[in-house]
Amino acid sequence: MPSGLIDAIFSAEAPYFFTGAGVSTLCGIPDFRGPNGLYRDPDAARMFEIELFRADPSFFYSKAESLVYGSGGIRPGPVHRALAALERAGHSRGVVTQNIDGLHERAGSSPVFAVHGSPAVHHCLGCGDAKTFDEIAAIRGGVPGAVPRCARCGGVYKPDITFFGEMLPEEAFNGAMALADAADLCVVLGSSLTVHPAAQIPLRTLRHGGRLAIVNRDETPYDGMAAFLEDDLKAFADGVMARLEQAG
Repeated sequence: MPSGLIDAIFSAEAPYFFTGAGVSTLCGIPDFRGPNGLYRDPDAARMFEIELFRADPSFFYSKAESLVYGSGGIRPGPVHRALAALERAGHSRGVVTQNIDGLHERAGSSPVFAVHGSPAVHHCLGCGDAKTFDEIAAIRGGVPGAVPRCARCGGVYKPDITFFGEMLPEEAFNGAMALADAADLCVVLGSSLTVHPAAQIPLRTLRHGGRLAIVNRDETPYDGMAAFLEDDLKAFADGVMARLEQAG
């Protein structure tokens, strides 16, 4: 990994990191559009359609098994750990993530603005009752595809993930935009930057005079705007950790 990007992170006054599915594929969680992604199954692309969830929640709970409910034992990977270490060293103002796996939080990053929501909490669509991820796991009893239902009203629990057709979580999105507006460097890691409105967040940094860096396996629509362009996430994480060791 050339040192230019890492130099820029260490010299920036207000850097932040925008992450996508690529950072979690290093942990064994499948991405969506990659060669081995979930969208190889054409039906999987519909798993986050809100109207389909309301009509047939079993479709979501079956298709999302590996992505959401099978990830509890997965540990943060090299990028998650590197970003948490950068924060502890004073070189990160926060993380904006499109991911719903909670791995940044488990690694120790804070603040983390999960702009596509999180399955950490589920709400009953009938009465609004809230359950934690662990409580939903207990209700489902480890049965793949099982639909968790509310004992009070019989309604279906839906994770607080943003489905297509729903608004992004206001608090997380507003926090992410404020972070982007105040930053002098946005480092995009493992995102195709094709899912909107979240993909507009790095552009806000550019519009406010900051710089953009992208580390992603494939091309993105913003590559031509980037001051730094790399394609190896593992090399990035290793380079960050090596620099932090040198800095003591």
